[in-house]
Amino acid sequence: MVANPREITELLLSWSKGSAAALEDLVPLIYPELRRLARRHMQRENPGHTLQTSALINEAYLRLVDQRSVEWQDRAHFFAVAAQVMRHILIDHARRHQAAKRGAGAVHVELSETETVSESRAAEFVALDDALTKLATIDERKSKIVELRFFGGLTVEEVAEFLQLSPITIKREWRSAKAWLQREISQREPEHFSE
Repeated sequence: MVANPREITELLLSWSKGSAAALEDLVPLIYPELRRLARRHMQRENPGHTLQTSALINEAYLRLVDQRSVEWQDRAHFFAVAAQVMRHILIDHARRHQAAKRGAGAVHVELSETETVSESRAAEFVALDDALTKLATIDERKSKIVELRFFGGLTVEEVAEFLQLSPITIKREWRSAKAWLQREISQREPEHFSE
């Protein structure tokens, strides 16, 4: 069942105003989308990955439902926040893994919309997160686009809708942000990431 974006927006607004019934109606509509986003992250990972798709979905869902002070604007706003939540979950997981396995050699980061943290990529995600944090201080919009595309798994069109920009602008900013991140990471490590 594909949910109507308008219906999701109406339920989010009602939930923001305290309606428990709206949350009950909302859950079956948003959970499949959260699952889709998490699957995008996990599809390239090896079997036996230390963070399972269901764990990512459940943790993201719990954190999102716990966001009582957020005044949801619409579906795009909700899934943009979901992208941020997934980013934090993945980076926290990577940092814990990296701390457990110090001395992991050079960082090589491959930036694509569908990758997530695995044992072999923990250092990569930490380096990417550090570079993305730095990018946010220089160009917040580019940082937001990377976050939404890479960690949120949103399409160019979904990012354009959320940021109220044209898809062409999103594509241009995405390319520019990837190039900046590549330069930033390659300055710290001998290897760099590819597209």
